[in-house]
Amino acid sequence: MTPPAPAPVAIRDPVDGLLTPEAVRTRCGEILQVGVDGGLPWFDVELSKLADATSRVVAEIEVNYPDLNVPFHSRWRHFELGGTDLWADMAAAHGLNGDDLAVAAGDLAIVSVLLDAGAGPDWIYEDDATGLRLGRSEGLALASLRLFGSGILSDDDASPLRADASALSALSAETLGRVFQVADANPLVGLEQRAGLLRKLGETIAKHPSFYARGDAVRPGNLLPALASRTDLQARDILIALLTTLMDIWPSPVRIEGRPLGDAGRHDALVRDDKTDGIVPFHKLSQWLSYSLIEPLQQLGAPVSGLDGLTGLAEYRNGGLFVDTGVLTLKDLSAVAQAHAPASELIVEWRALTVALLDRLASDVRATLNKSAEELPLASILQGGTWSAGRRIAADLRPDGGPPIRLDSDATVF
Repeated sequence: MTPPAPAPVAIRDPVDGLLTPEAVRTRCGEILQVGVDGGLPWFDVELSKLADATSRVVAEIEVNYPDLNVPFHSRWRHFELGGTDLWADMAAAHGLNGDDLAVAAGDLAIVSVLLDAGAGPDWIYEDDATGLRLGRSEGLALASLRLFGSGILSDDDASPLRADASALSALSAETLGRVFQVADANPLVGLEQRAGLLRKLGETIAKHPSFYARGDAVRPGNLLPALASRTDLQARDILIALLTTLMDIWPSPVRIEGRPLGDAGRHDALVRDDKTDGIVPFHKLSQWLSYSLIEPLQQLGAPVSGLDGLTGLAEYRNGGLFVDTGVLTLKDLSAVAQAHAPASELIVEWRALTVALLDRLASDVRATLNKSAEELPLASILQGGTWSAGRRIAADLRPDGGPPIRLDSDATVF
């Protein structure tokens, strides 16, 4: 059973409404309903297959977290390797605590998440300190941690664990590639685009001093004490702050009257009688970043409520789980033979169905484990969870462990 959507917050401008998690959940849910009724152009939806997806997720949770105490799906999990919390050790070695620790954690989380879009199947990061050789998201996390620890992003030689606006704005693809060990034999998808995102991050936070300036420093992590000063901070507030202040950094192929909308797509099945007609928002990386900022905010003493106000993440591991278990079936199987751009209607449809199905699956997982939404929020089900179940079934079905539908990624969405 689909959980009821939270009561929408009154927003006068329908375009502003697209920059909310409620719009993501509502509009993706409408796409799913069209699919259940058999009216979508690209996918058939078979809800009876959801039981298989649910059982796989439950199995992952029970193996990975047998006490059912599941942490949030956030960037911090990728710094916990081999039984060691690499970020905690790094921060402790530099004597960070209190506000300084929270701001540094915010710097790292924002930089690392922006660098996280798909690396491609051939890139590997070799870490001298741990001896680990990692690719994909874990490799990107470890490489970003080493970038942060190097001091390249800091303007203060005495304080390497920081990201300053001016240093971010000056980051070149060559420098990023050197740290990330990119070479002809070790190619990373979208190196220039990744460096471009960080340069835009530096430029953009300088335009929003009320969020990102603190004392003489303009840093992305200054967002955390700014948010922590609010009363009744909800998870959706984190996302809206990110979308309000950082929209300029995202490539936005979907715009309304020139206004960028970030991670959004178009689909003819989404009907509105205003200028938002056909637009389906996702805000995948921004939502994952929102999840990743909850823990440092809590450590700062700022409780975050309404965790399920955010949505599931429209990315290929979650979406692949539903394709590989037969919940979603391509109507034209020849589409598997080609790579599809994120803006294509097929991918927009797949992503929308993924978000809506994650809500349904979350309800089924909780019922199976006899847990409430408070005990097992969506962020924990993603971690426990859907992402690892999607990866496992992909590895079982395809030699390269890649997604069931190929993406022509530019390293800025997935």
